[in-house]
Amino acid sequence: MAAVTRDLAAFTAAIRYETLPPAVQERTRFLVLDLVGNMLRGRHDAESTGPLLTAVRALGLAAGSAAVFGDSARYTPAGAALVNGTTAHSLDFDDTHAAGTLHPGAPVIPAALAAAEMVGADGRTVLAAIVAGYEVTCRLALSLPGGDHYDRGYHPTATCGAFGAAAAAARVFGLSAAQVEDAFGIALSQAAGSLQFLANGAWTKRFQVGWSALNGLTAASLAREGFRGAGEALEGRAGFLRAYAPNPNPARALQGLGTEWELMETAVKPYPSCRYGHANVDAALALRAELGLKTEEIESVTMGLPNKGMLLVGAPTQYKQNPQNVVDGQFSGPFVVACALARGHFGWDSYAWLQDADLRGLMKKILPVEDAEVEADFPTYMSGKLTVKARGQTFVKKVNVPKGEPGNFLTEAELRAKFHGLADSVLGAERAKQLADAVLSLDRAADVHGMLRLGAPMMAARLAGE
Repeated sequence: MAAVTRDLAAFTAAIRYETLPPAVQERTRFLVLDLVGNMLRGRHDAESTGPLLTAVRALGLAAGSAAVFGDSARYTPAGAALVNGTTAHSLDFDDTHAAGTLHPGAPVIPAALAAAEMVGADGRTVLAAIVAGYEVTCRLALSLPGGDHYDRGYHPTATCGAFGAAAAAARVFGLSAAQVEDAFGIALSQAAGSLQFLANGAWTKRFQVGWSALNGLTAASLAREGFRGAGEALEGRAGFLRAYAPNPNPARALQGLGTEWELMETAVKPYPSCRYGHANVDAALALRAELGLKTEEIESVTMGLPNKGMLLVGAPTQYKQNPQNVVDGQFSGPFVVACALARGHFGWDSYAWLQDADLRGLMKKILPVEDAEVEADFPTYMSGKLTVKARGQTFVKKVNVPKGEPGNFLTEAELRAKFHGLADSVLGAERAKQLADAVLSLDRAADVHGMLRLGAPMMAARLAGE
């Protein structure tokens, strides 16, 4: 039996920023910048943030010294992990790991930052901890594997993310390998997350990811104080992998550990919606630009997806063609493609168009289908194929590697542009630039406090929950 718990714990305890490949060091800073932008705008815009903060205050989690991005108030470490983790995932604009079918950054980074504020950790320690958290999260998803886990109704960002968050917080705390094992054993009792949010656009998708950040921080904090966790938490008979999927492959979690980096297989989203629709958005934007298509010229559109993509953004057809709220829109292939075809753009502000008549009419013409060619590409490629009938002709555009994938990653300039598109309205352009610079130089920071202070707005702004 693969000693998954022991070996991942040893890896987590031993990881050091200085020994990471330069490409991993740089990519980690890029991924932190991307998530910070999401947290800032999610704190400001997401409709779920107001009720969340009211509950956080009622629970006594808003009276502390820990930072929440986009907020001038201070929270307890638990409150900061919960709120930052929730807002990180609220826009569905955060990073993705295709093979694991999850978003690793949202549970991991907030847990690492909250832990860092607790102990005054330096930037390099935090970045190494984040790498450990990504590796644990993604490797567990690959071992389930993520598809089987999904079929059982679980949300792997939240379930696997609890262990990744525990690893990140444990590394920040400087726990021993044995203590990290305890943290995993404690996280096992908290790993939860359901896909039932898809039934009605519930806000639980966001919440359960924030809760997994809090779970990981809690698990590492308990282990730090000597609390005993379950042994063989990951590979045991009643451990995570065997309890949460029918045919796990525990050895997969250890394949290439320390030499092959799943963090480098993580993509950044150029569009704020489920990643399965992005190749078709790229295709729609390209066809519109090439042909000068007008909405009224379009007779029908077929949106080719892989099987897992159909489950999330394509079916049931009538529901996906009629989104009623932001969460519906984030998981509606017809909506995101309609925005690209009709407006030549799809960004966070596009959700204001949800009820526009031209998009409503176009969505009814967009049929998502499982495409055999696209399915054969998955998960090596997150491809998509768009077939548009217009002007009495048929136009086909297949995109194999959508923008933001590891093989087509955003440049630093593109990442900064995405960040400013999210952060400027909250912080102002100059403060947002200072924050971006601080994040990208986190490896030179003596602690995270200065960077986190820049995440608080100075200008008057009406924030969600106020």
